[in-house]
Amino acid sequence: MNHAIGPLLKTLLFTVLVPGTVLGYVPYRMTGGFAHPVGGAFTILGIALMLIGAAIYFRCAWEFAVRGLGTPAPIAPTKYLVTTALHRYIRNPMYVGVFLVLIGETVWFWSKTLVAYGAFLCVAVQSFVVFYEEPTLHRQFGESYDSYRRAVPRWIPHFWRRRPS
Repeated sequence: MNHAIGPLLKTLLFTVLVPGTVLGYVPYRMTGGFAHPVGGAFTILGIALMLIGAAIYFRCAWEFAVRGLGTPAPIAPTKYLVTTALHRYIRNPMYVGVFLVLIGETVWFWSKTLVAYGAFLCVAVQSFVVFYEEPTLHRQFGESYDSYRRAVPRWIPHFWRRRPS
């Protein structure tokens, strides 16, 4: 665990700067300060989605730091390929967690602006994953990543198929 302290601290910093900006500062500014939640069932659903999304993100961040000995940041990547925990079911659960938080915010504040922002982020993330992240992981981890990539879907889990351990 001592060898993971540095990656954990770097992951915390990354989380504050990147997801904190993407999910906190930008939506706050875009909605005029989160001033008017819809209320009722939308509040419950929105908060539930945000909590589930945050739990997914933090679980994956933990795996990156403790098992991968790195961070989600491209400038401080993991030293080891992470295929455990939620990464056994989909290759990008951390992004899914982020999007669940954003969907929760969108529902809670019933914001068309956040729908448009989310659509933009979907295109940006998909492009980043396909054109940067996957080729980089192939170069870094070679056949072990290629095998993982063949066995585990990018976005939609197939729970009925056997996963690599």
